[in-house]
Order: sequence, then C-alpha cells, then structure tokens
Amino acid sequence: MKIWVDADACPKAVKEILFRASERAQIQVTFVANQSIHLPKTALLDLIQVGQGADIADDEIANKCEAGDLIITADIPLAARVVEKGAWALDPRGTMYDSNNIGQILSLRNFMDSLRSNGVETGGPNGFGQKEKQKFANALDRFIAQNG
Repeated sequence: MKIWVDADACPKAVKEILFRASERAQIQVTFVANQSIHLPKTALLDLIQVGQGADIADDEIANKCEAGDLIITADIPLAARVVEKGAWALDPRGTMYDSNNIGQILSLRNFMDSLRSNGVETGGPNGFGQKEKQKFANALDRFIAQNG
C-alpha cells in the first residue's frame, strides 16, 4: 500500500500528520503538486511536481495509483476515479470515500456545482481546525491499522 497526496490544496496540518504516519508505519507517501513543497528528508516521502493546469495533478495520481492505495484529496471527482480503480480516498477533513459511498457523494457534488454555475450561493466548507485535524488523524490511523 502506498499513500498519494493531492498536495496543492492539502492543509499543512494534514501534511504534518502524514509525515509522522509515514515514518511510524514505514509507508511510502508521494505528494503530487503543481508547485514545489518542502518535505522532510526521508526515503519514505517523495514529491512529483507536475505542470500547471486544471487536473494535471489529479491525472497523475489517478494514472499511477493502484488498487489498495490510499489517496488524500478533497477533490471528489478524483476520489471517484481512484475508487473505481480499487483504491480508497480520504478527505483532509476525515471522510473516507469508498465504493459504498462515492456515487452518492459525487452526485451531490455535481448537483451543488450545477447550482453554483446557475448563480445560487451554496456557501463553502467550514474552516479547518483542531476538530477536522483530529478526525483526519483518527481516520488515517484506522486505515493504516486495517490495511497497512
């Protein structure tokens, strides 16, 4: 099992949790981003820097991940793509996406996107705080314990 991170919009606190989890569980974590990001020097962490543009990092992750991998992303279409390949996706807020829930979540996301494109104010996510950080860490620990 390998962990892939959609790193451009990933909160710093989540990256730090991933650094520690990688070392503790000896799991390879690959960060994919449009820009350079600082990673601790360890053989377990790497960065794939892709070009600028919509979905380039998503395409890289979707093409390279394998069944059984875990993808860290808030991008629901990317989550749907990787789940279709037999991987799992974990939102930085701690929501796990799998074959049992991704269809409904993707449908809701597409519906909300169509509302926004028609000028309806739908609001955005709440801020990222300690509660979200803890929920993510707990979900990651559970996943590693069951699959690592």
